Amino acid sequence: MTEYTLVATAAFGLESVVARELKALGYEKASVENGRVSFSGSDMDIARVNIWLRCADRVLLKMGTFHASDFDELFDGIQTIPWGALVPPTGAVHVTGRSVKSRLTSVPACQSVVKKAIIESMKKKYSLDEFPETGPEFPVDFVLQDDVMSVYMDTTGPGLHKRGYRTGTGQAALKETLAAGIVYLSRWKPDIALIDPFCGSGTIAIEAALMGKNIAPGINREFTSEKWGFIDPHVWEDVRRDAREKENKVQLNISASDIDESVIVKARRNARHAGVLSSIKFAQRDLVDLAFTSDRGIVVCNPPYGERSGDKRSTGELVKKMREMFDSVSGWSIFVFTGFEDFERYYGKHADSNRKLYNGRIKCFLYQFRS
Repeated sequence: MTEYTLVATAAFGLESVVARELKALGYEKASVENGRVSFSGSDMDIARVNIWLRCADRVLLKMGTFHASDFDELFDGIQTIPWGALVPPTGAVHVTGRSVKSRLTSVPACQSVVKKAIIESMKKKYSLDEFPETGPEFPVDFVLQDDVMSVYMDTTGPGLHKRGYRTGTGQAALKETLAAGIVYLSRWKPDIALIDPFCGSGTIAIEAALMGKNIAPGINREFTSEKWGFIDPHVWEDVRRDAREKENKVQLNISASDIDESVIVKARRNARHAGVLSSIKFAQRDLVDLAFTSDRGIVVCNPPYGERSGDKRSTGELVKKMREMFDSVSGWSIFVFTGFEDFERYYGKHADSNRKLYNGRIKCFLYQFRS
């Protein structure tokens, strides 16, 4: 099989988590940069990482890198890439991109030049003058930074957070990839209890259950590259079959609650669609009624905060209640993901550790308090 340079993109702060995921999948030589992790892989690896990665945003196939300080260099560089080796005459090529600290500042102009150069390259390959673009989509993405052009094809399509199970969401629900990343960072293991007392649409608990049951997050969705002719369809069938065989029947102790009954209904529905409803105990419950039924465990939560609720005073009062509740138990580690900038002040003590992450464009921190 042909070897490609593949790139798993990731939200800021989750790059090392994605690298750890890749290592667990057998990809030892992964290079970590801001927002991305690069590694080598074949057709089968394109399928494997799309189906198995929990915390990455998407998987890109790197097409080339070259210097481009003007449109002539951009056009010539794109033309040297063998597009016809991957894109059929009917392929629908869509170009997106961004420019950072480069002389070519107009992204729309760059997009137009890239598209024209791809078509010219394909004209030479297929000896055709026109391409109907009625076939599979081939999304092309570029990053022009410091006059260096990097070009990719998106193998994923809709982002990897689109697991397919979430039909109902609460206010400002976490992306599934971010929720999975938070669970990874908590170092939770399936043999200990996990509680989310602000579960909303249930994403943290569901992602934990998918991990605990070793259910591949992309098992029930489709990917853009499944329709690419140069990848044998049997590759996807084999990877999915292998993934289903790796699922387990481990009993999990995961509890999820929320004060809002309507979001609990949505959370149960989402868990059912994900196939993990029997692994999570859902309940409508106020924080003060939280029950710790095990001697040890982990609380992983994303409580409402001022940026979302518009009421920082009530958020502060909630944080104080959290301190009272969590200090009442021993043997439990507490992980709180929040964008509330005064969290530690209202909580009344500094976290044992914290990690900066982003929920969309909102700067957040994952605070850890050890018991």
